[in-house]
Amino acid sequence: MKRYVCEPCGYVYDPEEGDPDGGIEPGTAFEDIPDDWVCPICGLGKDVFVEEE
Repeated sequence: MKRYVCEPCGYVYDPEEGDPDGGIEPGTAFEDIPDDWVCPICGLGKDVFVEEE
């Protein structure tokens, strides 16, 4: 699974870790995260994330 980076703050969403504090279980692909999920660091939405290269 691919990792995604929040462009404004640099937070990396790693699907192997998920975001347990945000209700996202480990093993959840970025595409499967609900659209109302926000970056745990800066609070911006999924639309500011880009695939890590």
